[in-house]
Amino acid sequence: MKRKIAVLGVTGSIGRSTLDVITHGKEYFEPVLFSAHTNRSGLEEASRLWPGVAAVLSGEPGGKEKLLDAIARSGAGITLNGISGSAGLEPTMAAIETGSDIALANKETLVMAGNLVLKQADKKGVKIIPVDSEHSAIFNLLEAHGYDDLDEIILTASGGPFRNYTAEEMKNVTVKEALAHPTWNMGTKISIDSATMANKGLEIIEAVRLFGLPPEKIKVIIHPQSIVHSMIRMKDGSIYAQLSRPDMRLPIQKALYWQPKNAWGKINNTVFMANGFGRLDFDNLSLEFYKPDFEKFPLPALACEAVKKGGLYPCAYNAANEAAVTAFICGKIGFNDIGRITHNVLDCDWSEEPSDIASVMEADRKAGITAEKEI
Repeated sequence: MKRKIAVLGVTGSIGRSTLDVITHGKEYFEPVLFSAHTNRSGLEEASRLWPGVAAVLSGEPGGKEKLLDAIARSGAGITLNGISGSAGLEPTMAAIETGSDIALANKETLVMAGNLVLKQADKKGVKIIPVDSEHSAIFNLLEAHGYDDLDEIILTASGGPFRNYTAEEMKNVTVKEALAHPTWNMGTKISIDSATMANKGLEIIEAVRLFGLPPEKIKVIIHPQSIVHSMIRMKDGSIYAQLSRPDMRLPIQKALYWQPKNAWGKINNTVFMANGFGRLDFDNLSLEFYKPDFEKFPLPALACEAVKKGGLYPCAYNAANEAAVTAFICGKIGFNDIGRITHNVLDCDWSEEPSDIASVMEADRKAGITAEKEI
């Protein structure tokens, strides 16, 4: 029997890669819902590839409500959430309510409301499988080696396009330069986040939520080649790593085919071998690693501070960064102002523990307003 799948954010880089994965495995998947925000032509193109699939444009008037209703009625067994930013939280929760497993590329879901999301997923018997290349690597390494002897997680970071810039040079970088990621082809928001390393801050918070380690046990190391997608260090000092080419189809594939104890058996493995996403050639391969400069890139350290404080601080971190990134793209602020604005928003009191998703969304709104005042 084919597994029904909903693809949210189908026109983005994650969504397009997901369509490639399910096209390769069309005998195993039945798409039931596609969504996009404003890219009508892209949504129509995806719908032509898979006739009969429900399609929702969430950015039009009433679009959010239509999307949440479509998720509730979709009957999806797994939902790939590739929506960008805080807009992805409510669709994730809607999918969890239906009992759908979640292939999660929207890291903001766990950053903003991790405890609430995980609690509801547990209540509904839903599995959350990370799609971020780093968290996918950790998830699969821990599936192989177990949690009991885990000592720390090592997140790799490309360092973005400005890893070799001086602090002075970074004052005048342009949006075009910030979007020119050296190894990954990504959307606008995530490309800027990679350039500021805010993305790594979000990933630190996400890792704390997903894997239950304190932030001081989540390390970051710069790895420009983006071949090692993350590592785990065990209590005996041994380190296990996941290596592959920087191709998001591999973690997407791993998430979509994941089953407890490899329940899909030989079918699962055959599909993996046939696709060969991320297949690595070791000829002339060299790998570099070095310590990040958190004075030049302050946003990961701010994320650590936010998740240590708890409450709504991680939500405020995300909202402030989102508002600042939008302002940078629009030419209202400079590149280095993104970190300054996020820092100033976090100086406010966000210690209240969220009781429900509505309280999280309200904090997201208030933090965005605070950031706009800073801007």
